Amino acid sequence: MFGLDETLAELFSEGWQANDEAAAEIIKRLGAHKNYIPASERAHKEYAYILLKEYKKYIKVQAAKKKQ
Repeated sequence: MFGLDETLAELFSEGWQANDEAAAEIIKRLGAHKNYIPASERAHKEYAYILLKEYKKYIKVQAAKKKQ
């Protein structure tokens, strides 16, 4: 996935919460990096769910780093 780490870092630095709007923004930005984005509604929802899950993990890691 091209640009995923950068995209998650950008959203985090911009203060995005881990929610549906963030998932939509991640997909939008990844599309700009020329990643394949599923066209079907079902696949798009699953894709958004997985990306949101990754963003939540990213937030947890960043929070843990701040505590150190």
